[in-house]
Amino acid sequence: MQKLLAISVGNSRTAVGRFLGTTLEAQDHLENGDVKALALAIERHWQSLDDDDATVVICSVNDRMANPLESELGTLLGAEVLRVRRDLPIPIGTCVDDDAKVGEDRLLAAAAAYDGLKQAVVVVDAGTAITVDFVDGEGTFHGGAIAPGAALQLKSLHEHTDRLPRVAFAQPDAAEAFGRNTAAAMLLGVYEGLRGMTRRLVERYAENYGAFPMVVATGGDAETLFSGDDLVDRIVPELVLLGISVAVRHAAEDPDRDEVADEEQA
Repeated sequence: MQKLLAISVGNSRTAVGRFLGTTLEAQDHLENGDVKALALAIERHWQSLDDDDATVVICSVNDRMANPLESELGTLLGAEVLRVRRDLPIPIGTCVDDDAKVGEDRLLAAAAAYDGLKQAVVVVDAGTAITVDFVDGEGTFHGGAIAPGAALQLKSLHEHTDRLPRVAFAQPDAAEAFGRNTAAAMLLGVYEGLRGMTRRLVERYAENYGAFPMVVATGGDAETLFSGDDLVDRIVPELVLLGISVAVRHAAEDPDRDEVADEEQA
């Protein structure tokens, strides 16, 4: 059975997943920082796979971290390190502007959501940025919206005002309708602002599509934002890693993978 080490390099953290076939056996989230330290942490996952023929795949929205990490892992693991798009196409159609450069994480999450549901779906990825994207019933990605994520909004409020404090993102006190101190007010504003934005975008997409799609949320803040929210049908924290697994599976089924990857790279 094929073993896969899937690595998603984000802006703040790197997610690592170990797959046995299509099953995600284990996952980890590592803070970005020293490349050598990050590579050593990933090596421990590689050793747990206990298979020199396992596939290693990196996707990235942060090439300043991913490029040296790829080089470090190639030496450390003694294995070929594949990159999404360069070596591995993302198995989803797109309907976006010709010059659009859609992030790999958005497309992989969309591919995984559609692969699992086989119907129209809105994918909400709540991380450093929050994206709300639409995939139609034929599996075509139409793009969506991008906004600052919760931590980024709170950081901006602190850094660009004189008196607003530094506040870590958390769910506001459900028993309080009002933010009765500055920190509570900041949390309430960011929390309800992101939830309200997401609801309005889903409604907008549904109006355009003519039907209400499923809604799947992922990302580090998904549980905090959407747990118990009747708008969201499923919360799948590791959707991007699952998208890498879907891409690997599709590539194995497609003998023309290399030619397709070359065309995408061009």
